[in-house]
Amino acid sequence: MKVYTYSEARQKLSKLLEVARNEEVIIRKRSGEVYSIIYRKPTVSPFDVKGLKTKVKTEDILDAVEESRSKAGKQD
Repeated sequence: MKVYTYSEARQKLSKLLEVARNEEVIIRKRSGEVYSIIYRKPTVSPFDVKGLKTKVKTEDILDAVEESRSKAGKQD
């Protein structure tokens, strides 16, 4: 764990963030307040899905959805 003063942290922010990738970084202010910087990997949304290349047209998809809905309605 590295400890920096507020002034050092301001002057060396870029370096401080690199250090935080591997260990916790503490910043102490003159007033006695203490802050902790911890690196977190970016989270990936489950909705972040890569698109697919296809020759299917929107009309084909809508027809398929309509057909599946009409078949589901007949089963009831």
